[in-house]
Amino acid sequence: MNIKVFNIRLSKEHCQNDQAKMNEFLDSVEVKLTSTNFVTTGTIDFWSAVVFYQPKVVKTQKSENRLQLDDLTIDELKTFKALRSWRNDLAEKLNWSAFRICHNSHLLEIAKKNPKTFSELENISSFGKARAEKYGDDIILVLNSFKQI
Repeated sequence: MNIKVFNIRLSKEHCQNDQAKMNEFLDSVEVKLTSTNFVTTGTIDFWSAVVFYQPKVVKTQKSENRLQLDDLTIDELKTFKALRSWRNDLAEKLNWSAFRICHNSHLLEIAKKNPKTFSELENISSFGKARAEKYGDDIILVLNSFKQI
């Protein structure tokens, strides 16, 4: 745990500036504990604030919502690998980068949601109608090849 000490001087010329510095710092960290004491020296009065903190972990909404390989079951992981193999083979035939066909995030979501229809495939986040029309038949074939007997 990290510690930072602030002195907030009470004089008009310093008080707002000292508070602004402390507030800026507090916005940038995750506060765990604070302690304050009023200090008087006879000539200068101030508040002493001790802040125990951790660096703030910034999470973007995109990363919080993004599926990871760890989110897949064993069967879904097999499906993902088959979809990735299909995509990579097609990209090689077309002499394209694999991401031009679809991203791993698309394949993860397809493996997780296991769409049965083009309509369900179109609803995969950022996949859309154009990709579903272009690659839907192949994707549905790959998904159907993994149906449990």
